[in-house]
Amino acid sequence: MDKNEVALVFDEENEKELMGIFTDFDFIRLSTEQARARTEEESATFLAAPVRSFMTPADKLICVEPTNTASQAVAIMTNNNVRHTVLVDKCGPDFSYVPGTSVNGVVSMEVLLKLIQSDNRLSYEKLSQKFPGLANKPIEQMREELKSQANALANNEETAKKDLIRAGTAILGAGSLALYASQSAWLSSHAQLAMIAIFVLGYIGIIFEEVFEFNKAAVALLMSTGLWVTYADFYNGSTGLASESVLEQLSEQLAEVSDICFFLLAASAIVEVVDAHQGFKVVTNLITTKSKKGLFWVIGFLTFFLSAILNNLTVTIVMVSLLRKLVPNDDDRRLFGAMVVVAANAGGVWTPIGDVTTTMLWINNNLSTIPTVTELFLPSIVCLVASLFFLVNQVEEDSSLAESTLPPPSPLAPRGQVVFWTGIASLLAVPVFAELTGLPPYLAMLTGLGVIWTMTDIIHMDDEDEEMKVPAALSKLDTSGILFFLGILMSIGVLDKSGLLKDLAVFLNNNLPSQDIIATVIGIASALIDNVPLVAATMGMYDLADYGTDDKLWQLIALCAGTGGSILVIGSASGVALMGLEKVDFLWYAKKVSVGAAIGYFAGIATYLAQNAILSGALLGGSVSP
Repeated sequence: MDKNEVALVFDEENEKELMGIFTDFDFIRLSTEQARARTEEESATFLAAPVRSFMTPADKLICVEPTNTASQAVAIMTNNNVRHTVLVDKCGPDFSYVPGTSVNGVVSMEVLLKLIQSDNRLSYEKLSQKFPGLANKPIEQMREELKSQANALANNEETAKKDLIRAGTAILGAGSLALYASQSAWLSSHAQLAMIAIFVLGYIGIIFEEVFEFNKAAVALLMSTGLWVTYADFYNGSTGLASESVLEQLSEQLAEVSDICFFLLAASAIVEVVDAHQGFKVVTNLITTKSKKGLFWVIGFLTFFLSAILNNLTVTIVMVSLLRKLVPNDDDRRLFGAMVVVAANAGGVWTPIGDVTTTMLWINNNLSTIPTVTELFLPSIVCLVASLFFLVNQVEEDSSLAESTLPPPSPLAPRGQVVFWTGIASLLAVPVFAELTGLPPYLAMLTGLGVIWTMTDIIHMDDEDEEMKVPAALSKLDTSGILFFLGILMSIGVLDKSGLLKDLAVFLNNNLPSQDIIATVIGIASALIDNVPLVAATMGMYDLADYGTDDKLWQLIALCAGTGGSILVIGSASGVALMGLEKVDFLWYAKKVSVGAAIGYFAGIATYLAQNAILSGALLGGSVSP
């Protein structure tokens, strides 16, 4: 019988009169009601409420009798969809509880299943002892049956295909290790080809993660290591050991990538702490629509404008956390999350602090603030609207939003307001801090995390519950997602350091007829390769003396590199963050979202070219006779 998980509730005056039972499900119901409380005072009343308000009453109990076997009791509980039953001397009709009947205890499904399993093992042992001539034949027969079942399960096309993939992967890995261990001369003479092959194979492993069943973080880290070893030991006539210059490049790249990883870690932790204090009520109280398509547009525009004042990575983290409360259905939430990536990347383009590539061009004086805002806003919002028009058709209206975990709109408690506005201030202060001090943004984000950490420790100084503090938030973060991010960026970095990306940019410049097409292709390439080194390579190709500040080339590159990353989920920091947060895989995104993102991408470019032609007078000039 169950002695730990269930409490029997008796009448105070008549101790033999059972009023009901209080189970773990009843406690969850109590906690849910408490979470919906509008104020802290109302929430506190639940703690003082009598247990009879939330228990399972006696008239809803299912009973068993001492004469019932364990198997019968399991069947009774299964048919009545309960996990606990009361053991009484005599049951009523349909195994109901009869008031006044003597109660002997409570039986749980878990205890019964353990008992049945133990009885089965015991019966085999007794059978072998009672009939020595049989020896262990019943047990051996059972083992053979299990082997036959396992063989039958393995004897299918899907399993054979997976075994072939795994065997091929093992052979490829062993061959690669042997090639590197032998210090083959082929590697020294074909180091570029080897690096390209490692990169392609790594991306295939990431793209087809569901097929290979390898975690994408592991693949990204192995790809990064393989590329750096090849570059350090075999590239450009290397002697087999990393040179001082390569070690310096590795340190530089790790520092750059660590900036982003620490930024992501701190931003995610701040968002998690704000969420723990129900801080997003400030936003969710304003969202009252129960239409999924209406919510799709609201979230899209909210993300677009937030990513202009924050950065698109931070906004993606915030909005995905919000969607977990607003959209209960997993498939719907993945589509909403993909839309957030498209909206965040589009919104980050038209301000210097919204997207890292625009920030790079701004810091390098390729762009200035006012022209960037005025000339890239319209193309960015056209990109968003065109994509949303396509993606919203995949949203099917139903009543699922009514199942969201959000309580009815209610005022946010004072503590929650303090944490929320401190968290928002920490996020908004990042570009200001970077501008005033000249220090990298991740330091500002870590400073904000330190402020939140200290403040929540003070607020909850006397609380025994640690769930509202930063350590609990850190324990919930997706570490594998951050490591995946690390592996991808380190891989792209070594391609940049080796000059392969520069070679790609030069090839495009020599073989494509116009800079408009080059910028468009760079944007498409940024869907597969990180846009930061691509834009950096482009900045190195074209001299600022030839193409001045706010030249059409720089604005178009900012637009294309920022929005082109939405075409594939691995093309932007926002997309990579979504993969980690919502477990979105490459093929699902390509099937559901890539076409819509591409439509928005080309619509934004067309809008910019038309706007630029009007502003420069080309259209008007072409219509007037000389």
